[in-house]
Amino acid sequence: MIPTPEKRIAEFERKGFGMFIHYGLYSQMGKGEWIMCNGRIPDEKYRGLFDTFTAKDFDARAIARLAKKSGMNYITLTTRHHEGFSLYDTKGLSDYDAPHAPGCRRDLIREFVDACNDEGIMPMFYHTTLDWHVKSFNDDFPAYLKYLRDSVEVLCTEYGKIGGLWFDGNWSKPEVDWEEDALYATIRRHQPDALIINNTGLGAQGKLGNPEIDSVTFEQARPQPMNREGMEKYVAAEMCCTMNDHWGVGDNDYNYKSLPELIETLCACRRIGANFLLNVGPTGDGAILPMQKCLIEGIGSWISACGGSIYDSKPTAIEGDGKNFAIADENRTYFFIHDLGIFGQAHVTVAGNGEGIKHFRNVKGRVKSIKYVDNGEELTFIQKWDDLFIYAPACPYGSNYVVRVAEAEIEAE
Repeated sequence: MIPTPEKRIAEFERKGFGMFIHYGLYSQMGKGEWIMCNGRIPDEKYRGLFDTFTAKDFDARAIARLAKKSGMNYITLTTRHHEGFSLYDTKGLSDYDAPHAPGCRRDLIREFVDACNDEGIMPMFYHTTLDWHVKSFNDDFPAYLKYLRDSVEVLCTEYGKIGGLWFDGNWSKPEVDWEEDALYATIRRHQPDALIINNTGLGAQGKLGNPEIDSVTFEQARPQPMNREGMEKYVAAEMCCTMNDHWGVGDNDYNYKSLPELIETLCACRRIGANFLLNVGPTGDGAILPMQKCLIEGIGSWISACGGSIYDSKPTAIEGDGKNFAIADENRTYFFIHDLGIFGQAHVTVAGNGEGIKHFRNVKGRVKSIKYVDNGEELTFIQKWDDLFIYAPACPYGSNYVVRVAEAEIEAE
């Protein structure tokens, strides 16, 4: 038996698409978020970035509006990354935070939460559990864990209702007791409806952890279907990935994923009911790079044209050939058809098109009608028992949806 998801988890699954933001002192160097470790920069030297941090172009309102415009329903922002610098007022726990940075003097998390709330976006807090700055992490681990809990308590009590906490770093010390029960109890005490996520890292995709965890993670890898049969608690799934090869901005990282790849990845996540958390790495001053902004807006344009079903629809038992699949809400079933290409003369179309009959199996009930979501074109189909054959025309010249979606009305058996 599959357990019924708790309200916060069911609502999280319907969010579908979110923005990840990695921003910190490291952003000023433009060499990724791990530069302190990978560059073997001593803490004393690295702290010089604290003195030059301004965040003058960090515009939380513009970021929240970009997310909303592009079909993203939540944003997960690094309140503190492994470097140990916080974007929030730590209330005396440390002076190594944005409000104390001489060139900033702002609580960026306050600005972030206010902007998200105003734009109808759910604010999520990334918080590291690994810390390269605080000496107790290596010298007095129990004291460090108290510092971590106290830091999280600040986030849970100073910013109103939050969407959840997204932790990262337990994989750095797999042999120790991280006292997760105490950490999560702190969250439940102050934010009972907040999601709790703890990233299991590249080496443990989709691994289940503490019973309080609300979602497993798939870092940089498309999620696999979850078998929730017999689970004590329904747990969601989320894939997080970068646009290129770095989470924090890499000034010389040009290895961007293409817009078609990102659209297909979003679809692959929603195929199994997982959320897609797509990362941006702002510049040292806090601005979103034009390339990253354009890619996000491109995904949003695709969602507006034919991907609106990704939020409320759930996985089905319907099987398609290759990458094709179907999801369904209470009223409609949506068939996601890949690689159709465009229709036109051979002189102007690249590599022809993939239009033709698309076969879907395990289609229960009588199919009454099928039409493309993008233009309402009625499609020809033949149903034989549970097999459905749809004739899927290519995209009209002047468009290429990468993944074209057909909406079907099916009468239940």
